[in-house]
Amino acid sequence: MKNKITSLLLLLVVSTTFIACFEDRDDEINPASTLEIQDFVWRGLNIFYLYKDQIPALDENNYATTAELENFLDNYATPEDLFDALIYSEDRFSFIVSDYRVLEDALAGISKSNGMKFGLVQLQSTGEIFGYVRYVLPNTSAENEGVSRGMIFNRVDGTTLTLENYNSLLAADTYSIGLAEFSNGELTELDQTITLTKNEYTENPVYITNTIELEDKTVGYLMYNAFNNNFDDVLNNAISEFQADNITDLVIDLRYNGGGSIETSNDLASMVTGQFNGQLFTTQVYNENFENQERYFNNEISTGASINNLNLNKVYVLTTGSTASASELLISSLLPYIEVVQIGTTTTGKFQGSVTLYDSPDFSRAGANINHRYAMQPLILKSVNANGFTDYTDGLTPDIIIEEDYANLGELGNPNEPLLAAALNEVSFGRMAPTQKSTLQFKEIAESEMNQPNFQRMYIETFE
Repeated sequence: MKNKITSLLLLLVVSTTFIACFEDRDDEINPASTLEIQDFVWRGLNIFYLYKDQIPALDENNYATTAELENFLDNYATPEDLFDALIYSEDRFSFIVSDYRVLEDALAGISKSNGMKFGLVQLQSTGEIFGYVRYVLPNTSAENEGVSRGMIFNRVDGTTLTLENYNSLLAADTYSIGLAEFSNGELTELDQTITLTKNEYTENPVYITNTIELEDKTVGYLMYNAFNNNFDDVLNNAISEFQADNITDLVIDLRYNGGGSIETSNDLASMVTGQFNGQLFTTQVYNENFENQERYFNNEISTGASINNLNLNKVYVLTTGSTASASELLISSLLPYIEVVQIGTTTTGKFQGSVTLYDSPDFSRAGANINHRYAMQPLILKSVNANGFTDYTDGLTPDIIIEEDYANLGELGNPNEPLLAAALNEVSFGRMAPTQKSTLQFKEIAESEMNQPNFQRMYIETFE
């Protein structure tokens, strides 16, 4: 595919600008003109964007000359304005950044964090908004201050959370949360406050691994919070531990996993199985400029190490509305081969993948224009499983519906935690647990990762 893309770039680039060879000269940028950056935006989307055929302005045949194209680009005040105008109305996931270093850090799992991973919920009966702590990262401000899963807060720096202010209040590097409790459908403020401070942090996505002994089964429990290929060896080692424990069944907890690397999703599917090596994992469907690409179950992780696999014919997966992209890809791509028992609530509905485009001759990081740091992460492909299943815009619906109880979340990894308990019940007795839905009406409106550039992204690292 690399050769096809290289030749296509030579054919399709409509207007080019002189781009110096990339040097790591972060403090020596000569500001690029808006038109120079907008030229990069249009060229990249013209070549790669999955929904190019839905955007007439991306059709090169609409412009008789380079000057006519430049006049079109000149109608937009900023690169962001142009990008937004060229994105398909139903595309919720493509984005542009003005500093690709922030994006690169995020994709590597590096961000500023106080360690409190939370969700924000609106109680529909009153309109009140509260946050609930999903989990806490080790060696962070939140852990040091005693924050724990299940804590509820409704104030930040003394201000009650609203739809209009929560984003700005929670974006600060340091803030205090005002605790509350939720019971019998009512939110009650508590006097306690906790001050938290964000620092640069690298998150290990392999959050919990447990082996649980049942009467006649041995169950591995893996809480995995991001498909980050920088930690593929850690994931592979976790599977090795399950092998050593001779597990008979596996529960993968993806309830807060917003996605990440397609390659790592492929690898995890190969770890769960192993008996399908060389068979189709997914087909990546591109726009008309490119041929589709197939990915296969494999036997090596990104480092070249051999994959540890479990050879399972059934797997249990825990999901919520925060389960997205590469997490959904894992479920979808396993379905044609083994039984996947999905427990929790419906997933996000993200079946498209993206790639980072830089302003360079071949849109890679090497040779990037040193006069600006803009980069794009547009959707460039959609995933289709071996049975032709795709376009699950409304998400993947669980076999067993269990909503998290904000008043009683339970301890992650504990066999009594409601979602895990339902999975263990299925392992032991093989019958579907009853649906557990709250009589109250809640709406999850945001989460701690909401402002991260890799939020709910599924991506390929390169075209090579």
